[in-house]
Amino acid sequence: MSVYPKSMVVAAQPEAVEAGAEMYRQGGNAVDAAIASGLVAGVVDPQMCGIAGFGSLQVQLPDRGVHECIDFHGKSPLATRPDQWEHLLVGETRDGFGFIVEGYVNDMGYQSITTPGSLMAYYEAQTAWGALDWVDVVEPAIRWAESGWVVRPQVYGFWTEGATMGRASNVDRLAVTDAGRQMYFRSDGSLKRVGDVVVNPDLAYTLRVVATEGADALYNGSLTDRITTDMAANGAVLTDEDLAAYSTTRTEPLTGNYRGRTVHTNQPPGGGVMVLEMLNIVENFDLAALGHNSVDYVRTLTEAMKFATIDKDAHVGDPNFVDVPMAKLTSKDHGAELAARIGRGDRAVVERMSSEPKDTTHVVTVDRDGNAVTMTHSLGMPSGVITPGLGFIWNGCMGVFDPRPGRPGSLAPGKSRFTSLCPTIIESDGLLDMVVGAPGGTQIAMGVTQTILNSIDFDMPILEAVSAPRVSGTSTAIDVCSRIPYSVEQELVDDGFEVIRDPHGFAFARVHAIEVAEGALRGAADPGGDGAVQSVG
Repeated sequence: MSVYPKSMVVAAQPEAVEAGAEMYRQGGNAVDAAIASGLVAGVVDPQMCGIAGFGSLQVQLPDRGVHECIDFHGKSPLATRPDQWEHLLVGETRDGFGFIVEGYVNDMGYQSITTPGSLMAYYEAQTAWGALDWVDVVEPAIRWAESGWVVRPQVYGFWTEGATMGRASNVDRLAVTDAGRQMYFRSDGSLKRVGDVVVNPDLAYTLRVVATEGADALYNGSLTDRITTDMAANGAVLTDEDLAAYSTTRTEPLTGNYRGRTVHTNQPPGGGVMVLEMLNIVENFDLAALGHNSVDYVRTLTEAMKFATIDKDAHVGDPNFVDVPMAKLTSKDHGAELAARIGRGDRAVVERMSSEPKDTTHVVTVDRDGNAVTMTHSLGMPSGVITPGLGFIWNGCMGVFDPRPGRPGSLAPGKSRFTSLCPTIIESDGLLDMVVGAPGGTQIAMGVTQTILNSIDFDMPILEAVSAPRVSGTSTAIDVCSRIPYSVEQELVDDGFEVIRDPHGFAFARVHAIEVAEGALRGAADPGGDGAVQSVG
């Protein structure tokens, strides 16, 4: 007997949502829907994610006793040197999630590529836990690549946002290779616009190979020689040795609790530790009494964000390289200590040398049997590199490593860098309550945490919880979206805070979520993007 009347998929692209729904109609489960959705997202949102990206997923299959996370962060190539860019260092992004070096070599082009994990994770999850054949799950992505997809506002907006935080221009990224110039620009050399069609037969070819060979196609199969030849010819650090050595990491979820709910999120180098730390801090305040997005609420929440950011910068990294003090960072006592400082009026100072961009996407699925998946996957900042004949863009994740040796995020061979990815599942009395996650760079943990607070502390239905105006505290300044009242901003300024108003009404991550309400599933895609929700009975 089914647990819920219908299955549901929520994702940042309508084409990806349709692929997930198609899997349900074919008899697939939440895993099939999530992976099909992820593969299609890599076709129709090709600068956000793809088979050469990275990410984190959490899967819960109650009937099979499975509750597991797959970490598939990108790993720096084995030939990486800790000091290779120290002499080129220019600065650090304001939110502390990326570094600027001369020539953008860490941010764009062949040297910016880490060993990708996305395709391996997709394949491992689907073949271990899916109900359909792998080839059937890949098929929707092949169709979209072959028939073409229409440029949506969110895609075009990313292309044209220019150079942000001192990084390379996104238009320059699209033009790194001949394949990119041919695919994303019109015949007159101008950038394609909203409504234009992008056809990618090379990616259709690649996905057909992947459908036949699985993940081996990229890591040790038919595509590998072509990839490594291209890398060697263009000065990349990535080699066939890196591809052959890559493996995902399977872990139990990182688990805490908030106001009686159980919160399951991901382990480092993902951002789940920040989510739990922030929840532990604000649990010491009566947030509802403060008032949603009131001056006191914004001040309290953003100070919690800043203290969690300081701890992240100082302590959190790849656990294979950094001894992360998890017991302390996720303890209620530590949260209470920081809450006491906030209550006394202490103000956190986030040190920087001088916002990670939103180049990521997310999918959440829950099926009628109660199986749930939440997956955040990304290219980081896309390198712009497209290997001739293969059609997909490589990640540009080397840009988030610290070029200064001796720090938690410093460069090292085979290392993953901290990201804010935090696919999260919340239970109440042992029953599924919410499945949530977001794209949005370093703002991901901030957006996810606020959605959780909106739901639990302010009793908002999921669409309202996802849509409510957000704030952020990833630097010493307080960032607010344009829908935060000016009166709140002015009072904070009068109290001595630096407040930076984002011109967007929907800012600080793009949250996607499914909640269980009155025995049924309700979904929400962040209104700031092009996402959608679909149910299948």
